[in-house]
Amino acid sequence: MSELTLPILDLSLLDQGPDAAARFRDDLRAATHDVGFFYLTGTGVSAELESRLLQAAKDFFALPDADKLAIENVTSPHFRGYTRVGGELTQGRVDWREQIDIGPEREPLVDPDGPGYNRLVGPNLWPAAQPELREVVAEWHDHLTGIARKLLRAWALSLGAEEQYFDRHFGDPQTLIKIVRYPGKDDPTPQQGVGAHKDSGVLTLLWVEPGKGGLQVERDGEWVDAPPVSGAFVVNIGELLEYATQGYLTATNHRVISPRFPDERISVPFFFNPALDARLPIIDLPAELASEVRGVTDDPSNPIHATYGENALKSRLRAHPDVAERWHPDLLAARSGS
Repeated sequence: MSELTLPILDLSLLDQGPDAAARFRDDLRAATHDVGFFYLTGTGVSAELESRLLQAAKDFFALPDADKLAIENVTSPHFRGYTRVGGELTQGRVDWREQIDIGPEREPLVDPDGPGYNRLVGPNLWPAAQPELREVVAEWHDHLTGIARKLLRAWALSLGAEEQYFDRHFGDPQTLIKIVRYPGKDDPTPQQGVGAHKDSGVLTLLWVEPGKGGLQVERDGEWVDAPPVSGAFVVNIGELLEYATQGYLTATNHRVISPRFPDERISVPFFFNPALDARLPIIDLPAELASEVRGVTDDPSNPIHATYGENALKSRLRAHPDVAERWHPDLLAARSGS
């Protein structure tokens, strides 16, 4: 297994004058054109907040099963709450992890004639035995939303668009936080913590427990390691940004290999995406960038939709068939053509 050293970008350069900001934007564009992944430092997220988030995650997963299963996602038509180990699929195979999914806190949309993705809107499920989880997640969400907006404004300028391009087309962002625990496996071969996939939206900021590996990125048909970097987030783009740039920026397959028993691994991906009904228009790239457009990945088994909600719903229905079968059999029937 070869080792990948992803580009390391320092977000604080955006606040160090025009020349430093221009260098950051050039490096940002290059990293996501060539690789689709990079490490991000200089975010201003404190070690104290990271420590509180990690402790909250460990405390949640240490709760008795009854407390976690009280908020199991099969009780939520909005795909929120707890997923037990083995309760999620990627590429049709079981992922060896447990997690809690947390999205925007909203009232359900009751509109039987509305688009299917409206069913993703609704309240979260919080563990009654751990009220402090909600507080630290809210603080984490606010910090990372600011980072994501700053990155997207830098991307817009680097692609020849106006700085507010993504702000104008995002609407009310549809965020998702997953707090994930990968338990150790003692099998003789690596196990699927989460299988190979591309993220369905625009931007992912991944925080990984310090010192814990397992993330791998596909480069030229080979799986290569993306080891943790102290004080850095791992950032990758999703299918919608690939679509908006017609393949100039690339969404990259990645996966996580389970740690070996008795080790475990905590990670917290933060997905920053546009409103469910937002349709990102294709960016009019400058000629020198347009000449390097590669086109959107053509995979009939995984179509990339221009409207974010369609992409999000596609992913949720595939990953959680038990939730889909319980709450949304009509959507499954429509997609199967029956």
